[in-house]
Amino acid sequence: MILIKGLCKSFGSLEVLKNIDLRVAEGEKLTIIGPSGSGKSTLIRCINGLESPTEGCVIINGEELTHSSRTYIVRKYCAMVFQQFNLYPHMTVLQNITLAPIKLQKKSKREAAEIAYEYLDMVGLRDKAQAYPATLSGGQQQRIAIARALATRQKILLFDEPTSALDPEMVQEVLDVMIRLSHQDSITMVVVTHEMGFARQVADRVIFLDNGVIIEEAEPEEFFEQPKNERTITFLSKILR
Repeated sequence: MILIKGLCKSFGSLEVLKNIDLRVAEGEKLTIIGPSGSGKSTLIRCINGLESPTEGCVIINGEELTHSSRTYIVRKYCAMVFQQFNLYPHMTVLQNITLAPIKLQKKSKREAAEIAYEYLDMVGLRDKAQAYPATLSGGQQQRIAIARALATRQKILLFDEPTSALDPEMVQEVLDVMIRLSHQDSITMVVVTHEMGFARQVADRVIFLDNGVIIEEAEPEEFFEQPKNERTITFLSKILR
């Protein structure tokens, strides 16, 4: 579903991603972990067309992201949940969720609302449909952001550290929604996260990124129990204390 070949990304003289090769199969749940500044968010933003590679390419379901095609391809296949919730403050929850289906996918207001309520039920927030984002907790806002992404019914869901802006007590309510999503074989998930328990529980594969390079990748049990690279071992020893 996602193929990345020789991906490099620089900002001026700062080389953030260095020759990344990566395949993500349809329906796979991939988690990307690593220290701050390792290039995780830049990698997922390249997949979503928010950043253009300096070198290399990103191919989504056989279609290469180019300057002219990336908006079309990303809208066709991908939805993203950001660190910050990025909800429109002047719109109700329902309006936030139905905006893309109506404007981009040309669905009727009635059809878009039916879809919105379906996913509000999934995240447990149907009763907040007419509320404004400012009246909701951080955890509730992020669950709404997930419902918004789901309402586009795309095949690929991208998550960029979706719990990093939340108070600790609100983290689990968002992770619980993501865990339920991971059971759906039709959805391909790529998740940048610092939540090691989540990565261990839901991932088909874990990637450790450091200094713009994929240092190690493996299935969760092997990755967490028998890491092979010394840098991975050091990182996990600090995170899993």
